[in-house]
Amino acid sequence: MPSTPYVINQSQARELLAQVDVPHILRKLFRDLAVGHAVQPAQQLVEFPQGAGDFINYLGVLAEDGVYGVKTSPYIVREQGPLVTAWTLLMSMHTGQPLLLCDAAELTTARTAATTALAVDALTPLSARRLAIIGSGKVAQAHLHYVQNLRDWQHISVFSPSLAHTCADAIAQLKSLDPRLVIADTCEAALHDADVILLCTSSAGPVIDPARLSKPALITSISTNAPRAHEVPPHCLNDMQVFCDYRQTTPGSAGDMLIATEHHGWDKRAVVGDLPELLSDKVQRPDYDRHVFFRSIGLGLEDIALANALYQLQR
Repeated sequence: MPSTPYVINQSQARELLAQVDVPHILRKLFRDLAVGHAVQPAQQLVEFPQGAGDFINYLGVLAEDGVYGVKTSPYIVREQGPLVTAWTLLMSMHTGQPLLLCDAAELTTARTAATTALAVDALTPLSARRLAIIGSGKVAQAHLHYVQNLRDWQHISVFSPSLAHTCADAIAQLKSLDPRLVIADTCEAALHDADVILLCTSSAGPVIDPARLSKPALITSISTNAPRAHEVPPHCLNDMQVFCDYRQTTPGSAGDMLIATEHHGWDKRAVVGDLPELLSDKVQRPDYDRHVFFRSIGLGLEDIALANALYQLQR
């Protein structure tokens, strides 16, 4: 076996990802994790000296596939704004040789959105009809792609402050993603009467206040590399039914959970369930007597699983 790995750039990764069933791959991954066929260590955060940024290593082992790997993602502080990149290295458990080095930008976008979609499918009532998306970039658009057929959505609203400064062609492209999509003028308008709210931003601080919503909803939130980033006020976790991607690691990394633990008396034992439990029917769907919150931080296993899928195609 050659010791030189395949190298896949961002455009090649995008082309190959279009050929794989991302939700199916991730669903299998979480079920493997539930039965001990995969290993997910905690994220490793390393800070650069003099406040120059940091990098996060996302690790994972897929025993049935005979691979392990690491995604490394730096957050580089610059005058013109932070730079975030990511690369995934896939290794063989049998030979100890590198198999693939892949630009992880496309993998990260796809696995982030598809993981949210798995949670939406597992947690949302079948009667849900109104979807709100906060954010309009590539990650938000990927979220729409993976959730648009999960329920019979009658109304899909999108809000992002940046849309006020977006050209008409970009607005038209966004609207073309789904005929039901409406661009809201305000965040409040987007959230009105929503059953499901997908937070798809790179914000380091809260973008909505769940206490101001008109009815209980599913709220999903993702991560950015900004230190202790969170999209909802951390104290709100005490008033919601909390789920996450993986209960063994997420509470120790998610900014909202860390802050809620340190300052608001929240306890990680309050997590009702995670995706391995939800997808293996070990926890029930929640009732909606209050908000349901799903928090994902992005797992190394997700990147490794998708990298392995691309490697198999490339072979």
